Amino acid sequence: MFYTGSPIFYTSLLLLIPAVALSIYAQYKVTSTYKRYSRRHAAAGITGAQASRRLLDQQGLTDVGIEVIAGRLSDHYDPRSRVLRLSKEVAASDSLAALGVAAHETGHAVQHASKYLPMRIRSAVVPVASFGSNMGPILFLAGLFISSFRPLMTIGIALFTAAVIFQIVTLPVEFDASRRALKMLRSNAMVSGAEVEDAGKVLKAAALTYVAAALMAILMLVRMILISRDS
Repeated sequence: MFYTGSPIFYTSLLLLIPAVALSIYAQYKVTSTYKRYSRRHAAAGITGAQASRRLLDQQGLTDVGIEVIAGRLSDHYDPRSRVLRLSKEVAASDSLAALGVAAHETGHAVQHASKYLPMRIRSAVVPVASFGSNMGPILFLAGLFISSFRPLMTIGIALFTAAVIFQIVTLPVEFDASRRALKMLRSNAMVSGAEVEDAGKVLKAAALTYVAAALMAILMLVRMILISRDS
């Protein structure tokens, strides 16, 4: 027998509206803020790649490499290969936006080296979270729409819960990396005065995207649980 839907199946969609709205706003905010401060050149006159190299060396992380990659805002730190990857735009620019992003990713490298607990938890959850974010909803829907497969709903919820945990743990990891970034930029005289605040605005805008992703994951999980109880 196939599931034909219930009021909670449709009304629970309203739960996702705040997360969708926040996601749209966050994307607008990060794009507009990055664009604005990518035109503001830092007085220090160093590029994102130069800033990262200096900060890494200053932290004793001379063995962490830096690679330039394609893509806009594709910057990230890879803990498995111990490589900090910067987009061409960030690596070659001396803007406040570039320095903020480069220092933020450097902050992740420092977290990894210092065995920052939330980052260790996030890394441990990654395999299950990646699988759960993709397969969780699929298994849930299979169990929902085909009555003989009902146990799959519980399995789907359990798997998606791992994805939610990942999104929640990501928040302190990202916030801490931004805090470390501004502290390192300031203490190494790469930004000063109002530049610190402006670089911080870029990082705050980026952090909002993680908040939106976490809220969306949490509300999707709540919706799945409500539907399962009503089915």
